[in-house]
Amino acid sequence: MASLAVALAMGAVELDKSNTEGWLQRLGWIYSGGAEGASLLLGTAAGSMIAIAGTVFSMTLVALSLASSQLGPRLLRNFMRDTANQVVLGTFGATFVYCLLVLRTIRRADEVAFVPHLSVSIGVLLAIVSIGVLIYFIHHVSVSIQADEVVARVGRELVDGIDRLFPGQLGKPGSESSKAPSHADLPAAFAREARPVGALADGYLQRIDTEALMALASQEDLLLRLERRPGHYLVKGRAMVMVWPGDRVTETLVDKMNAAFVLGNQRTAAQDVEFSVHQLVEIAVRALSPGINDPFTAIACVDRLGSGLCRLARRGMPSALRFDRQGQLRLVAPGPSFAGIADAAFNQIRQSARSNPAVAIRMLDVIAQVAGHVQNAPDAACLQRHAGMIVTGAREAVPEADDLLAVEARFTAATQALRVLHG
Repeated sequence: MASLAVALAMGAVELDKSNTEGWLQRLGWIYSGGAEGASLLLGTAAGSMIAIAGTVFSMTLVALSLASSQLGPRLLRNFMRDTANQVVLGTFGATFVYCLLVLRTIRRADEVAFVPHLSVSIGVLLAIVSIGVLIYFIHHVSVSIQADEVVARVGRELVDGIDRLFPGQLGKPGSESSKAPSHADLPAAFAREARPVGALADGYLQRIDTEALMALASQEDLLLRLERRPGHYLVKGRAMVMVWPGDRVTETLVDKMNAAFVLGNQRTAAQDVEFSVHQLVEIAVRALSPGINDPFTAIACVDRLGSGLCRLARRGMPSALRFDRQGQLRLVAPGPSFAGIADAAFNQIRQSARSNPAVAIRMLDVIAQVAGHVQNAPDAACLQRHAGMIVTGAREAVPEADDLLAVEARFTAATQALRVLHG
């Protein structure tokens, strides 16, 4: 936006210089004052913009501080990526740059007089727009730090990640799509002859370029098995991928393979659907802590997790087996399972909500809701296991008999839903 402001300032000034017949002044809304007034006007606008930008930065830092202390530091990434915040800060910065560049072109009467009338008018217009943007920003910040808005934003990111990472057509189709790779799918000598390729640094695995690995495996006639997946933490030298035949591994091949793995200091949601799940769980666990004691936020997180699990249950897990165009197995890439994601969604919240019947009831309601979407018996068994752990924890920690009866009733309803659908 600052670069566009530079281009706009240069273009507007050039247009003013070409105004030899004064046709711009006849438009009516163009600034028609002298050099002193134009300098004062642009100087005031530029000074105001940089002062407002400082205020906006301060407000942003306050919002980030509140979000970090109440909702968790890992959610700062969402605020930093907020397009509205970026546009607001860019507007103030661009207006300041524009006014400053136009201001330097104004020449007084004791020199060769030049007043860029059109450029000054555009500067005034940008200043007015910036005031409107400031009003919008105040409203946006006050809304964006509300817990329900943050939960909804992370919930949408979870759903988008499921839609993107579980399209249902990767790997080998059919009933095997939800199974882990079996030893029968690998050559008999794979375990003995495969050679590991280790990580070059410590960090979280953020992305894997599977297309590049597939192309490399086809080019070199290799079979690759990924040992780690996005979201895992890698220690320098630890195996990321096993290569077969191992005698074809060279330094050049190792460098090309490492280029397909992106490591960073934190997890991201790009290829790691569990990261969004953990964000919602973190908000819920913080909300259930004695210092905050906000079960309504925890319930909102459980609802969003339920939406994600419903979508996930309707999709078959992509197969770990990837084949080239000739039908040759080239890549084995194990991914997350429904049970693993369900464990990540329920375990910590269940442990923190043992004595909170309201959250336990909502978790059982969500399990009953997800039960209507599961497609196979193992997923149903996973939900039944979590329902049993929830009611067991409530029996041990809920002191009121009536509250416990309500939890038991929801457990019975969830169990019946699972039995009706999957026996």
